Amino acid sequence: MKTLFMTGSLVHGGAERHTITLVNRLAERGHECHAVYVKNDPSQLERLRNATSVECLHAARYFDPSAVRRLASLIEREQPTSILAANQYAMLYASLARRLAGSRAPLAVVWHTTFVSTAKEHVQMVYYRPFFWNADCVVYVCEAQRRHWHPRLVRGRRNEIIHNGVDTGHWKPASEAVRAAARAQLGLDERDYVVGLSAVLRPEKNHVQLVDAVAALRRRGIPARALLIGDGPTRGAVEARARALGIDGHVIITGFQRDVRPFVAAADTMVLTSFAEALSLAALEGMAMGKPVVHSEVGGAAEIIRPGREGFLFPVGDTPALVEHLAVLAKPGVRAAMGANARERVELQLSERAMVDRYEKLLSQLETPGAAGEPLPARPVVTPARSAVRADLSKIA
Repeated sequence: MKTLFMTGSLVHGGAERHTITLVNRLAERGHECHAVYVKNDPSQLERLRNATSVECLHAARYFDPSAVRRLASLIEREQPTSILAANQYAMLYASLARRLAGSRAPLAVVWHTTFVSTAKEHVQMVYYRPFFWNADCVVYVCEAQRRHWHPRLVRGRRNEIIHNGVDTGHWKPASEAVRAAARAQLGLDERDYVVGLSAVLRPEKNHVQLVDAVAALRRRGIPARALLIGDGPTRGAVEARARALGIDGHVIITGFQRDVRPFVAAADTMVLTSFAEALSLAALEGMAMGKPVVHSEVGGAAEIIRPGREGFLFPVGDTPALVEHLAVLAKPGVRAAMGANARERVELQLSERAMVDRYEKLLSQLETPGAAGEPLPARPVVTPARSAVRADLSKIA
């Protein structure tokens, strides 16, 4: 296969990491993989180790016709046998450039989003829907995401669910020596009950809820501490909440880390307090490292965590429920058993190898005329005229 992979940028994010993984792993299997990103944020560029070529379109604004033309030229030159775009922004450029180049390469879109929040994003989704309808395949990363978007008409000619997966050789339980060294470096006592959260500090990740939960646990006499792995725009608000609750000495924010594994190793339990997720890579990584995960009931959380087996689920925003689950996991024997279950579940069902196998099979099918798949209900496929596209895209931007 000769596949062109597209992302909006190479910023540190789950969709970008997912695409980079597919490029590297499929290239290792002998496929020719070309990577393209629209906007010049090359933060993860060094991770693209196995791509045949990597190009940036250097889009000067949200919709840049010159960037579309550059992509069309690249498609004409490389003649990919398939195109895989991550999310709607990359899909927009891939759709228009493919048409401009006259390419018949099938287009698949991996859709990593389950929730849009602002009025502008809702308007954008109205204009993006015809591009989804024209895609040869839309890949959802969990069943809950498919159930959310299908009634909202965000779907392709063919629709598939492929769960995210993680490399169980890279993400594996740390030795006691590694764990002890990591905790010592962070100034953590062996008696501390360390609750980790690995995510960019953004509003939708809701880090302040973990701060509130740690304060509640400490009032119960449980020596809980929060370990927030990452950095981001809500750091100031998180620090302010910790000070207001008088637990700023028990909340550690590590800042951005290229390798989060030593910090996950230092934690006893991992948490996701998000308002919105599709299928969290951070949750899978924690599970692969043998940590029970307490996750808000969003996206595909219920598809990877069975309550009482690999961790717990709690209603979004329900801090008392979060506190109760964390209190149960304060018992070392309980969290050890659930952590072992979590590792086993990833090994058996949510590994990177299984995920890459499915994408390899899907791309091969898309390149084969008459490949089987789930079709859309009969309706006309909309291909906007170029003048209409320009007018509509001004509204998207």
